[in-house]
Amino acid sequence: MVDWLRELRRTDHLAYAKCVPRIRRLAALGHELRRPEADVLRDGIHELRAKKGRVQYRVLYFFSGQNVAVLDHALTKEGKIPDADIERAIRRKKAFERDPARHTYEEELSNG
Repeated sequence: MVDWLRELRRTDHLAYAKCVPRIRRLAALGHELRRPEADVLRDGIHELRAKKGRVQYRVLYFFSGQNVAVLDHALTKEGKIPDADIERAIRRKKAFERDPARHTYEEELSNG
């Protein structure tokens, strides 16, 4: 996830500038964030949505506890989110739940 954001920042600053505010809104609103910015997929996996032009950016995430959102991975969506991406997010959610400290990364995001 972090690598994806870094690469997006390097290759498409405008897309990065669309995605980071969404991540910040998710951090601020948690479970209260709704469509069109966020949606539930299945099995506790949610998607955060950002759009630049015709390109749809998606960040898959899940919640741990009441207010903690765990960003799992991101993709550029051209149609339906592939089941393989949702299954990967479910596996990562289970791994996180088994050992949260091992799967935690914190870094302040910047617009610049």
